[in-house]
Amino acid sequence: MAISISLQGLGLIILAAVLLQTIAVAVSFMYFNKVLNTMQESFSRSSVSCLMNANMRFGYEDSAAEDKKSDPCWQVTQQLHYHIEKTMADRFQKEISTAMRNKLTGVPPILNPGVRGVPLPKVAAHVTGVVSSTDPPTAEGSRSSRGYLGERIRAWEGQRGLSFLENMELKGGELLVPRAGLYYIYAQTYFRLSSTGETEVEAKGEVGDPKEEEGAQLLQYIYKKMSSYTVPILLMKSSRSACWPRGQGPGLFSLHQAGTAFLQPADRLFITVSNASAMEMDGRASYFGAFLVG
Repeated sequence: MAISISLQGLGLIILAAVLLQTIAVAVSFMYFNKVLNTMQESFSRSSVSCLMNANMRFGYEDSAAEDKKSDPCWQVTQQLHYHIEKTMADRFQKEISTAMRNKLTGVPPILNPGVRGVPLPKVAAHVTGVVSSTDPPTAEGSRSSRGYLGERIRAWEGQRGLSFLENMELKGGELLVPRAGLYYIYAQTYFRLSSTGETEVEAKGEVGDPKEEEGAQLLQYIYKKMSSYTVPILLMKSSRSACWPRGQGPGLFSLHQAGTAFLQPADRLFITVSNASAMEMDGRASYFGAFLVG
């Protein structure tokens, strides 16, 4: 009987000790949690205060470097500056990488983002000359009834080599505009003038004629054709005076021009030159194109 009473007393003592320990742990947890919250609020207020008063506290030139490093406010601002610089550097690096990738793949840059948050669609084309060893460049002679000057070039390549079409069509040497907007338009034509021009003049007995001394006038035109207007509209022109080569080798000349124009859907762009038979239709020498910029 005495042994049973002693066991019950020991059990009560152990239970009381466990309860007291549990209560002590709970009180300690609540106390330290409250202290931690107080410290966090204090740190947040001090951090905001540091940011608001950073210029006032550290804007003096006579402040010692060691004093700054030991000040908690200086440490907070330095960490914030570090994270801001790292974030901006990562974003800048990503944008540069995207721009370089687009440049290498031939995708033209979007100069105007249009509506805020909505990028412009990719509308672009770059067509190149077609090299042929037997046939001259396909062209139409200049006719006053057609309303444009020069010979119209139709032999353009839009799918192979350096050329590409992005939401634009190439039909009969014309680029078809799919949507209204401001377009950047460019063209280059390359000419190879042989010395036969001078030889033909000499064969006719006209050596010394003023026309032979003047040489050749090279002209390049960029036209726009509208569905609502029958006569093509001249957008740009470029010219150059080239002397006939007097040696054995040919004379090489190029014309390049570029500019912007506002185009409507179904407008067509085409190129004419003064002498299509003298053109060098290498894709790296003769080309034209356009892309949407706004």
